[in-house]
Amino acid sequence: MTGIVAVVMVFSIPIIAIVSHHFQAQTKVKAKMIENQLELEKLKNENYMLETERMRIDLEKQLKIEDHKEKFI
Repeated sequence: MTGIVAVVMVFSIPIIAIVSHHFQAQTKVKAKMIENQLELEKLKNENYMLETERMRIDLEKQLKIEDHKEKFI
């Protein structure tokens, strides 16, 4: 009985170390994934802002052209 307890204790320490290392690695991967998602969201927001600004500029140009045409008519 004492031998079984000793064997279990000897082998449980490396198993616990392996499992805890796995959880740490998994946590690091999740953190990196969240960082990448945050960067993606920042890029999406920047792209949205640039597209919106461009559409505003294009709309202003169209309105100026239409106003200019109406003056000549």
